[in-house]
Amino acid sequence: MKLVNDVTIYEVGLRDGLQLESKVLTVEEKLEVFTFFRDANVSEVEFGSFVHQKLVPQMANTLDFYSHIQQFEEEMEIVALVPNLKGLEIAKANGVRSVNYVLSASNTHNQQNVRQTTEESLNSFKVLSQFASENGIALNVTVATSFCCPFEGTVPQKRIMKILDTLLLHNIKRITLADTTGMANPKQVYELTKEAVNEWRNFEFGCHFHNTRGMGLANILAGMEAGITIYDASIGGIGGCPFAPGATGNVCTEDVVHMLEEMGVKTSIDLDKLIQASHKLKEILGHDLPGQVAKAGKSSRKYPVPS
Repeated sequence: MKLVNDVTIYEVGLRDGLQLESKVLTVEEKLEVFTFFRDANVSEVEFGSFVHQKLVPQMANTLDFYSHIQQFEEEMEIVALVPNLKGLEIAKANGVRSVNYVLSASNTHNQQNVRQTTEESLNSFKVLSQFASENGIALNVTVATSFCCPFEGTVPQKRIMKILDTLLLHNIKRITLADTTGMANPKQVYELTKEAVNEWRNFEFGCHFHNTRGMGLANILAGMEAGITIYDASIGGIGGCPFAPGATGNVCTEDVVHMLEEMGVKTSIDLDKLIQASHKLKEILGHDLPGQVAKAGKSSRKYPVPS
């Protein structure tokens, strides 16, 4: 098995993870979880999104939350999701240094999500890219439904490559290929990511997987085989897209870190602190979380022999 030596985890629990939860966390509760991330040495966190609170009420206090964590931007990457130019302008006005813009490869999903075709979103992106460059804001792009769409089925690989070709005409820090509804399989992941990595060898690609059908960790291994070293993950395995049927279950951060560290792949993250974060989030949300390692413990744990 061909593996990379180091992997960067991009933590999305406080944004993607919370958006399907019925409970709206207070700023203080979000800060409790964020503090565990800092203690665990998580280097990249997507902390919220600048969307209308009627659409995603869990993000209503994003600006207030950011005002409390802004001081830590020198030690970690703190990123906001922006759905459009207005969101980017809000980010700029409040000093956010790094943003993530999402568009869907599937026209149907993109229309459900942002009421635009993919082509219209790509055209809108030109303005966002120029604004970000002029204001010194690092711009990441996530291409949702890069593998499959719940409405259209498998998305052709040629379509993804064409979208990437268009995006890379602009000043972008990173592009993340997302399996938004957990429909992708490892063969499909390897083929797309390998082509992208081979076509643009000096560009930074990441992947975003869901464990909806139990293939999240396997898909990460497939991406690693292709040379991808950056993966989104959500503490406790919570989250999903509110605009896609059945899109539950991001890959769980502590499960991903546990798997990688057991295989000798470095993440620089303290797994024990992550597990504590997962327990704290379970307490805050008031229900069990999908992740496995927080329940079972690390595989290195030894038990006393029953008498």
